[in-house]
Amino acid sequence: MFNKLLKRNIEPVVVEYGERAMAVAGAGVPSHVAIIMDGNGRWAKKRSMPRVAGHHEGMKTVRKITKLASHLGVDVLTLYAFSTENWKRPKMEVDFLMRLPEEFLSSFLPELIEENVRVEMMGYVDDLPAHTIQAIQRAKEATKHNDGLVLNFALNYGSRAEIVDAVKNLAALVQSGELDPSEISEDMITSRLMTSGLPEPDLLIRTSGEVRLSNFMLWQLAYTEFWFTDTLWPDFGEDCLLEAFEVYQKRNRRYGGLKGEEAN
Repeated sequence: MFNKLLKRNIEPVVVEYGERAMAVAGAGVPSHVAIIMDGNGRWAKKRSMPRVAGHHEGMKTVRKITKLASHLGVDVLTLYAFSTENWKRPKMEVDFLMRLPEEFLSSFLPELIEENVRVEMMGYVDDLPAHTIQAIQRAKEATKHNDGLVLNFALNYGSRAEIVDAVKNLAALVQSGELDPSEISEDMITSRLMTSGLPEPDLLIRTSGEVRLSNFMLWQLAYTEFWFTDTLWPDFGEDCLLEAFEVYQKRNRRYGGLKGEEAN
């Protein structure tokens, strides 16, 4: 843990957040944190503002949470930015959301580089507008040599489709005679998912009071700890992330087995 803190430079966070941040970092933070960023529209509605204003405000939260997660020593931060079902929303809102990566990444990119953050994306890229793809690709290229936090955007992502594609890939191998059905394993499916190469999430956070997964990493979240909050995403501050980590650190992760006195 000490080496990890040195790598991520915890000092600025301690100065800003005091002993609470140091205690959280010292107790062991989750390696992979996944967040369903929910409540942007409701945040705007409460203020008699258009829904897009909530999405714009939510970008500021992404910025704050990414920096804190990086300093605390999180390895991967996956943010559910746009699902395969979100295309059903009004065209004006969808168009605005497709412009957000360009605006966000262009303004935030210098900080990401300074913070040693690497940008990645998972989702169905071919269905995205060209300007959205270009913004993501520019950020990935500019940060590809960074070895700190992986900021992984789930954009035009749907877990059921992802699993279906993995199964189709294995079915094709069976059909060609390269694979016997009896040889199919969990690892084979895992390696064909969009998260291949990343650790499975340790902690899932969902904001806004909704308690469901919404087609997000259904396979990968099998043994993930869940933490739900009524806080709307634009209001989700650094103190909320610290609280989520504190709750996580009190959990007893058994992965289906028993630990400590339970095993006796």
